[in-house]
Amino acid sequence: MFKRLKARKPSVKRSPGLVHDEPPENLYCRPHFLHQTPRETSLDQTVRPVIFPPRNKKLPWSTGYAEVVNAGKSIFNEDQATCKQLILKNRVNIDEDWVFLCPSEEPDELIGQYQISGNETGGCTVLVVLHLQGKLYVASAGDSRAIAVQKNDVIPLSNEFTAVTERQRIQHLAFLKPELLGEEFSRCEFPRRVKRSDIGKKILYRDYFMSGWGYKTAEEDDLRYPLVHGDGKQTRVMGTTVVTRGLGDHKLMVYDTDLCIKPFLSCIPEVTVFDLGQHEFGQTDALIMATDGLWDVMSNKDVADITEKFLDEQKQDPCRYAMLAQYLVLKARGVPHSNDWILEDGSFASLDDISVFVIPLYHLGGTA
Repeated sequence: MFKRLKARKPSVKRSPGLVHDEPPENLYCRPHFLHQTPRETSLDQTVRPVIFPPRNKKLPWSTGYAEVVNAGKSIFNEDQATCKQLILKNRVNIDEDWVFLCPSEEPDELIGQYQISGNETGGCTVLVVLHLQGKLYVASAGDSRAIAVQKNDVIPLSNEFTAVTERQRIQHLAFLKPELLGEEFSRCEFPRRVKRSDIGKKILYRDYFMSGWGYKTAEEDDLRYPLVHGDGKQTRVMGTTVVTRGLGDHKLMVYDTDLCIKPFLSCIPEVTVFDLGQHEFGQTDALIMATDGLWDVMSNKDVADITEKFLDEQKQDPCRYAMLAQYLVLKARGVPHSNDWILEDGSFASLDDISVFVIPLYHLGGTA
């Protein structure tokens, strides 16, 4: 199971020579299975060492895990993870699957109550994989990603939820509740900001009922800032947040306004059920879970190719899944170069926190 914390705290930009000798304990707590105290865990963002569990403290199912801190955007490592084997003592005697996965807003409501009572801020995205009765249940709310790599094939098990992928849902809510926009925002999306000189002319736009672009006559209201606006991965809701699903963020406001962004953010995860019994797995097949720090610089195919090649070359090594997790993190982190980080091909590497799970599928389903 895996979750990515995104604390809405002020970011701290740090020069290459600035390193905290003793990070406050409440700022840099790491997953329990790393078996490291905050003093033992390095926050050196100029070196960004790869951290992984000790060899004598193996995770269930020979799972591999590795992580690295960001390159200075925040004094927090915004990723957190957990991996546990649970025992269910009572079984419901019914023919259908006896796990009932239903969307519920109760956990998010509890988080909201806690944040209000403690004057806390922040939110998190979540990616969880549950292995139960021969199936994988993958719940995703955010921008982390899970894929199954099988015989050079990639099976996506989750989708990212961002202002780009959920534009129509967000615009439709604004159509139903226009009061959420205040006087500052326009529901429609435009390829560029509308100027006063455009009023009365034909301009391109998209609304909630449109998958593509259309034309409309520009009006005075179109001068307002678009509800969804930006270019590619920089597209944001109300100019503030990129990710549109997760938990928390109950007090997230548009800067210098009284407009709350929370109504546009969904806490309901998308659940994918992957039937392991329908597949035959070899020893080079694995489930990869990672935060966006990995996926920002590597595609599904990139990760699948690396996974197949690495596990095939190391198939006699019992620690190969742990080694693969470390290798993927190293590849995405790159190497320092002129106050930046670059990949092997010279392109920019990931400056974000990176966390990766590698879970072998060979022992979970049918075997080839």
